[in-house]
Amino acid sequence: MSSKSEVSKWNYTSFLINKNNNFNKKEILKILSSKDIDQAYKVISNWDNYCPTPLISLNKLNKRLKINKIFYKDESKRFHLKSFKALGGAYAVEKVTNGNKDIIISTATAGNHGRSVAWGSQKLGLECKIFISEYVSEFRAEVMRSFGAEVIRVKGNYDNSLKECINQSKKNNWQIVQDVAWEDYKLVPRLTMAGYSVMMKEISDQINNEQISHIILQAGVGGMAAAMVAGVAKYLDKIPKIIIVEPDSAACVLESIKTGNIEKISINKESLMGGMSCDEVSLLPWEILKNSVNYCVTVSDNYISETVKSLANCEFSDEKIVGGECSTPGIVSLVGMSNNSQIREKIDLNERSNVLLFGCEGDADEELYQKLLNQ
Repeated sequence: MSSKSEVSKWNYTSFLINKNNNFNKKEILKILSSKDIDQAYKVISNWDNYCPTPLISLNKLNKRLKINKIFYKDESKRFHLKSFKALGGAYAVEKVTNGNKDIIISTATAGNHGRSVAWGSQKLGLECKIFISEYVSEFRAEVMRSFGAEVIRVKGNYDNSLKECINQSKKNNWQIVQDVAWEDYKLVPRLTMAGYSVMMKEISDQINNEQISHIILQAGVGGMAAAMVAGVAKYLDKIPKIIIVEPDSAACVLESIKTGNIEKISINKESLMGGMSCDEVSLLPWEILKNSVNYCVTVSDNYISETVKSLANCEFSDEKIVGGECSTPGIVSLVGMSNNSQIREKIDLNERSNVLLFGCEGDADEELYQKLLNQ
């Protein structure tokens, strides 16, 4: 059955209002400063082949959902890395090495961050070690090797790969370029987030003075979401309602928002959205997200394949869009919330709303993408 007839049945898993919401531009820009954001844009916009990624109108979906406009930031066209992560890891590598060719770079990744770090290291002629869990596909590993990185597979989940990366890096004096912050490790994650904020600079130029009413942000450890919030604080005059979306099996931001403190959760089953299957929100993003987020919503893996196919088959837009598994939750959550009249009213989602979504990756894992298309 076509997704056209099924979309009205889609739903989300859980929904939470953040009782501590208090969006404060000044406080947000203390954590990721205007200077950091400006510097990242200045550097990245001068890289070879830099070009703003498209902001596509999901003009067919907005009619079905009775929403004014839905904007989709298409990161499948970010350099040749097919993901927004190209902006973060590579930028952090350039900044921390500062021309020193003797530094060995290391990182742990579920795929796209490692690809960016490997690419950034290759551009600068640096040796690179990348740690991945047993759940990361061999296709993703091969892409990182193609950029000259040594890929080290670790038994267990992402958390295990990060611990192994930290242990070996300390032992061998390697420079960790991680998108996760912890005590005494905040500079590199801040640089990574500054790189991501380039997306919001581009969006502010692309929306032609239209007001965004709602912005839905994917969260793994929270780096991209927090960077976009800082971008909102810097570039947008009117603050939209900010909604975090996560896999229902890995809702570490939602659980933390619920208690007001960082909560480490147990992941019993890895989500298909592997890059978002994280058990703990990162320290630096949390400082931004805890008060700036309005709502949290979780979604299952059930609608990933349908969403990937609908994007590819021009069912949501006049344009064919290549959106990978982590590009789907924003759409799924929006459809699910739109199908619930009480939630629509609660979040003020209506015929006047302009919603911003992030297609944060293309077919970064080509084998998985084809599998989802063919399901």
